[in-house]
Amino acid sequence: MKKYILLLLISFQGLLAQVQFEAKVSKTTLGLNERLRIDFTMNADGDNFSPPNFEGFRVVGGPFQQMSQQWVNGRGSFTKAYSYILLPSQKGTLVIRQASIEINGQIYKTTPLKINVTAAVEVPKDPNDTQVAVDNELHLVAETSKANPYINEPITVVYKLYFSNNIGISNFRELGKPKYNDFWSQNIDIKQLVAEEGMYNGQRYRCVVLRKTVLYPQKSGKLTIEPLSLDIDVQVPTNRRNIFGQVLTTEDHKRVSAGAKTIGVKPLPEKGKPIDFSGAVGKFSFSAIPTKTTLKHGESLDLIVKVVGNGNLKLFDLPKPVVPTALEMYDPVHNEQVNTTLAGMAGSVSDKYTIIPQFKGNYAIKPMSFTYFDLGIGAYKTITSPEIMVKVLDGPGVSENTVAKGDSPEINKRAISKSEHFEYIKLKTNLVSMHKSDFLGSTLYYGLLLLPILFIPFIVLFKKKKQAIDGDVVGNRIKQSNKLVKKYLSEAKNQISNKEAFYIALEKALHNFLKAKIHIETSEMSKDKISEILLAKNAQPETISAFINLTENCEFARYAPSSSVAIQHDFDKAVVVISELEKQLNQ
Repeated sequence: MKKYILLLLISFQGLLAQVQFEAKVSKTTLGLNERLRIDFTMNADGDNFSPPNFEGFRVVGGPFQQMSQQWVNGRGSFTKAYSYILLPSQKGTLVIRQASIEINGQIYKTTPLKINVTAAVEVPKDPNDTQVAVDNELHLVAETSKANPYINEPITVVYKLYFSNNIGISNFRELGKPKYNDFWSQNIDIKQLVAEEGMYNGQRYRCVVLRKTVLYPQKSGKLTIEPLSLDIDVQVPTNRRNIFGQVLTTEDHKRVSAGAKTIGVKPLPEKGKPIDFSGAVGKFSFSAIPTKTTLKHGESLDLIVKVVGNGNLKLFDLPKPVVPTALEMYDPVHNEQVNTTLAGMAGSVSDKYTIIPQFKGNYAIKPMSFTYFDLGIGAYKTITSPEIMVKVLDGPGVSENTVAKGDSPEINKRAISKSEHFEYIKLKTNLVSMHKSDFLGSTLYYGLLLLPILFIPFIVLFKKKKQAIDGDVVGNRIKQSNKLVKKYLSEAKNQISNKEAFYIALEKALHNFLKAKIHIETSEMSKDKISEILLAKNAQPETISAFINLTENCEFARYAPSSSVAIQHDFDKAVVVISELEKQLNQ
């Protein structure tokens, strides 16, 4: 009996004990290259432990779980802990947010902790531990092709990692991606990392090319390329050996940076710069070719304005044709066939105009001029297309004065034919009777009197339908998202000349499309989750990839320089991708 009473008292004491759940750190101030240990401890066993996301840190160890129970003088104590080893990824004051756990059906949370991260500090090491100093065995270098280019002249930045044969590398992570402010940039894909022999500071190293980027400076002056920073896992040999005499290695972490690069960009010369210069730099050929020059009334021709060559093909506007008012010209269809390599952009860009004649006659499309800056000779060149004569064989005629001038405003003065002399004489009459019946007591009177009663069933049905629609929360949310997609796409189209407003509206349109089609909120959107849901709904992988790339480009393009052509291309691509996903998800 005494045994049961003792157990009852111990259990009652455990219920009365206050639950404690707290977070403890090994230090509150540390260097960027130091590690931090954090323990989440509790004095009662719990379930569903949820750690914080450790924003600003990288988890390099853990979670490690420890549990102990002691009995001293008849009193028991219980301790359980979850431990993590963290490595800071940035300097400043970082906050480790709340962790949570469920104990006896109740949720407990820790208090947020502030950690001050300073610059990297020198960490003392055991001199008998390692044979080599990692600092002298590992170097990250950014090599630029030119230090003083012209505006819109291509330069390349190649990031190389040099490491000696004394160490090994198992993995690396990018801590800070370089930003190319005031540059148009494009990365060159590297399919596989290959280590080759190379020389650095007169010594032989192994070398791996990590990244290749082509840059086009968009303004003159001193422009800075921000550094690329890496966190590298390194295997370093020690002075210790195993029983077979082989050298033992130890794992270490090294952070390296390529350092910032300053590029002195030269402005294009003002001397000899034509008025119609639109920013083309490189070496190009220019043509304006119609698909036909003789056509009948109602037929159309396509005028293709095309630039071919090497240079900043995506960063300038093509000249626009000037046609007589008798020729109706529609907005162009822009086409780019451009390949970007380390040498820069090469290929062609073109605008295709559809032109439809309105009257019979001969019309001249004026010559067009295209000007570019030739880097080879350091001067401007202008290419002029020949005049194009369009002959319309039939259709409504125009005055001789109009035919002679071609683009005269008198084109709208049509020559009136004989069949048109009596066009405005009315052949039918609308007679009204002189005797009118009274409205009171008429059929219309009684019809209007009974009309409200006939509408009662329709009002009841409309009310029920409206209640059903209002109760359909999911359906209403989908309809609202569809409306917002159209609204923001329209807003993006109106803001093509305003880059930041355009990409904000386009990003909202893409997010609301996902809300409407896969019922996902903005806070839940991630690359993996979007891909998983769309694949489950039978969407094509290439369409999904194009959609995700477009959403990522919206955020990047707001802070990177973009031409009107690139913005128009992004808008056209968004319309096509949304249309394709709409078809695939509705199948």
